[in-house]
Amino acid sequence: MAAGPGGGGCARRGRWGRGCPVRGLLCGALLLLAPGLRRGAAELTDGNNEHLKREHSLTKPYQGVGSSSMPLWDFQGSTMLTSQYVRLTPDERSKEGSIWNRVPCFLKDWELHVHFKIHGAGKKNLHGDGFALWYTQERLMPGPVFGSKDNFHGLAIFLDTYPNDEATERVFPYISAMVNNGSLAYDHSKDGRWTELAGCTADLRNQNHDTFLAVRYSRGRLTVMTDVEDKNEWKNCIDIAGVRLPTGYFFGASAGTGDLSDNHDIISMKLFQLMVQHPPEEENIDWTKIEPSVSLLKSPKDNVDDPTGNFRSGPLTGWKVFLLLLCALLGIIVCAVVGAVVFQRRQERNKRFY
Repeated sequence: MAAGPGGGGCARRGRWGRGCPVRGLLCGALLLLAPGLRRGAAELTDGNNEHLKREHSLTKPYQGVGSSSMPLWDFQGSTMLTSQYVRLTPDERSKEGSIWNRVPCFLKDWELHVHFKIHGAGKKNLHGDGFALWYTQERLMPGPVFGSKDNFHGLAIFLDTYPNDEATERVFPYISAMVNNGSLAYDHSKDGRWTELAGCTADLRNQNHDTFLAVRYSRGRLTVMTDVEDKNEWKNCIDIAGVRLPTGYFFGASAGTGDLSDNHDIISMKLFQLMVQHPPEEENIDWTKIEPSVSLLKSPKDNVDDPTGNFRSGPLTGWKVFLLLLCALLGIIVCAVVGAVVFQRRQERNKRFY
């Protein structure tokens, strides 16, 4: 795929952290001259320590073309396997399809690269609905969320191509992320706004060039980047810290159409293991038992629409009002104390003149 997140002028398609060839030669020369710098450089980037995990990857040539199953992957619904792509839905109304990895993933740090294509005959705002990438406890469970189950456990990345909320100011197609512990429902009428962690606009439909998406999860940080502009470089979309995802979940992709439709094709899904060090206190954690969660300063439900695709604060909630009143009260007390001290000093100064 493309070069590192910086998206410099010298880019080539590869895993994050590879950098430019010229930069790599300079770094290599410095490391030869200063062996003591090697450890520091390795800690700054894990790009050279990433490994493709074939048991979690879907690449050409596909095995099982013409059959109803393939090694390591299951598919259902309208999904069709060809020699060039896996079509989750054809450009037809009321279709749902998905493909799921059979092998649970026990990696704590990983990076998923997806080569996809969304295309169809529909003109502006007359196509839909998009597709989703999943890392969830459940698999092969059809439902209303882009062809898969609602109230899921895990992570979902939505590539939404149709605005259901007529009042929205966002520009579609729109990519968003959601982490769920099974208690949240995706609201299609609001395009998932109330449960969205972050998102961005991406012109990814009906392109004549390759389109890619990358999802990285490492040390509790979720990063999503796109390469949809035929520039052979990554563009930042989502970057969230404080994300906790269990191990032992399944990767998958699903799509759905309603009154409007599109072809939703997956060309490849490649999962890479990231070799990173974790703090000693995490060694005794059973990562299969933790609950999907995100540490946020505010709830996603407090967010309102922003044309830029970012968030600005929504209506004041109870705790926000309390904090404001507390700050105001403290401010009044401080002002009163300062005023009293100043007044007392003036009184003492006036006494000296009498």
